[in-house]
Amino acid sequence: MDYQGNIFRPPSEAKSILLQVTTGCSHNKCTFCDMYKGSRFSIKSDETIMADIDFAEQNCKWQERLFICDGDALIVPQKRLLNILGKIRQKLPRVNRIGIYANTKSIAMKSEQELQELHQAGLDIAYMGVESGDDVTLERIRKGSDSKRLIEMGQKLTASGMTLSLTVLIGVAGRERSQIHARETGRVLTAIDPKYVGGLSLMLNPGTPLYEEYERGEFQLPDTLEMLAELQTMIEHTELTDGYFHANHASNYLPVKARLPEQKAETIRLIDRALNGEISLKPDYLRAF
Repeated sequence: MDYQGNIFRPPSEAKSILLQVTTGCSHNKCTFCDMYKGSRFSIKSDETIMADIDFAEQNCKWQERLFICDGDALIVPQKRLLNILGKIRQKLPRVNRIGIYANTKSIAMKSEQELQELHQAGLDIAYMGVESGDDVTLERIRKGSDSKRLIEMGQKLTASGMTLSLTVLIGVAGRERSQIHARETGRVLTAIDPKYVGGLSLMLNPGTPLYEEYERGEFQLPDTLEMLAELQTMIEHTELTDGYFHANHASNYLPVKARLPEQKAETIRLIDRALNGEISLKPDYLRAF
C-alpha cells in the first residue's frame, strides 16, 4: 500500500483496511491539532489508489471494513469518489462497511443527491469533528464553522442515509467556558441527532497554537474533576433518538459507554460516583490521544 506521512483513523476502524486517498487535511487550522501539520493536503492519483485496491484484494483477505483516509477525504470530486467506491465493490466484495472523514466544507460541496449517490455506492459511515457547540470556543480554536453550520451540515449528511459519528473535545473551552461549552455542545448534538458521539479529553500537544496559549497563561486546562463535570453536563444536555455516547477513548479519565436515551440517568449517576471519589480514575501517565 502507498502510505504517505502519518495515517490516522477513528478507533472503531482499528481492524479496517486503510485506503489512503488524500494526504493531510483540507482545513488544517485547528489550534489544538497537530495531526497533519507536516502534511500538505493533496488527492492521490487514480493510478495509485486503484493499485492499492488491487493490493488489498490480494493481501487483505479477512478484513470486512475499509476506511478511506486521510483527513476529509469526502472532499474528493464526486466522479472520482464514485469511481473509487465502484472499484472497492468490484475488487473487495467481502467489505461490508466503508467509512470516511468529513467536515462542514466537504459536506457543503456535495448536493443532497450526491451524498445519497455516495451512500448507495457503498459509503456507510462518516466521521466529523464537532469539538464544541459553543460559538466562542469554535472561533477561538479556528474550527472554520459555527454551531449553526455544524448543525446544518450534520443534518444534511444524516439525511442521505449515511451513519454519522461525531467527535467532541472535553476541556477544549478551558476552565472559563467549560460548562457553557458542555451545554452548547449538548444542544448541537441534540439538533444533529447522530448515531454515535465520541467524547475525547483534550491533551495539549507541544507545537500547537493552543499549547502556546497555555504556556503564556492565556488558556487554562480544566483539571480532572472539572473535565468529568463537563462531560456530565454535556450528557445531561444531549438528547439522542437512538444513539451512543462513548467517552472510552484512551484520553479519558473515566470510560463511559452509554446508549441514549435508555442509559442516560445511569451514566450521570456513574459520573456522580466518580466525582465523589467512589470510582478510581485513570492516571495521567496512562492517558493517550
